[in-house]
Amino acid sequence: MIPFRSTLLLGCLLVPGTVLAGDLLLKPAEIAEMKAVYGQVQAKDQVLARARIPGTLVELAVSEGDMVAAGDVIARIKDDRTNFQIGAVDAQLLGLKASLANARAELERGRQLLKSGTSTAQRVDQLQTQVDVLDNQIRSAEASRSVLVEQAAQGAVLAPSAGKVLSVPVTRQAVVMAGETVATIAGGGFFLRLAIPERHAAALREGSQIAIDASGKALSGRLAKIYPEILGGRVTADVEVEGLPTEFVGARVLVELPVGSRKALMVPASAVATRAGIDFVPVREDGKVVERAVMSGDRRAVDGVDMVEILTGLSEGETVIVP
Repeated sequence: MIPFRSTLLLGCLLVPGTVLAGDLLLKPAEIAEMKAVYGQVQAKDQVLARARIPGTLVELAVSEGDMVAAGDVIARIKDDRTNFQIGAVDAQLLGLKASLANARAELERGRQLLKSGTSTAQRVDQLQTQVDVLDNQIRSAEASRSVLVEQAAQGAVLAPSAGKVLSVPVTRQAVVMAGETVATIAGGGFFLRLAIPERHAAALREGSQIAIDASGKALSGRLAKIYPEILGGRVTADVEVEGLPTEFVGARVLVELPVGSRKALMVPASAVATRAGIDFVPVREDGKVVERAVMSGDRRAVDGVDMVEILTGLSEGETVIVP
């Protein structure tokens, strides 16, 4: 079974045009030294859907794992005091409107009496002022009512962004306060967050290609961000991955990333024959083809060719016969 390794090579192993058959002159290649770590699936944004008013949670439309769109109503909060206040303002408006109708009738009679000379202009001005005051009181009460109606409408808890609901820490009929969290939503896409031992910090490079094993599925990612703060002896880094499984936020995924390089001799896997548990590689020696017992190491794909690292048994400058 081929070990799970990155295909990244830092140097050129073969001459231009990879040799698939014939003679291959062995040259040391600089290959990436890989470090296996576990990354966690994280959401780029974790936003909180909060209650805007205090009251009783009378409706809850989501649960953990649901997908929501920005602006969706995920819950409703009812504050009975707001309804009572609206009723009080409505009663006040009825009284003010009745007083205004009476004041306007008095004003009209005053104007008629002024025309006949049985009233004074001062009295008419007083009646007009009374009408204006009542009219302004009605406008003020209507504005207060609009505020209360809008406050009641804010009982709808809206999803602040599109994404997956991670947690819902409340239940129906629970009493909530203004600003209390109703749901946590993961949005903005997903990435892998790594915690890497600080001894490898200097070898990390943003933009490096990362090999990922997601539940047996081989994926490739890019080291997008390296955080400058070291916590608990570990460096935090984020990896962007296309096709990352996101069924479970926080799931651990095996990742191998380059943390250095070393020299190695590698030959095509087709040149290695195994007999009785021993690996042999044909080489040209004094004009003859002989089989050399070798100890092989990891396998890597280089330019689409399956290559095997040779740990012992071959030396730089030797010629390997590739079938």
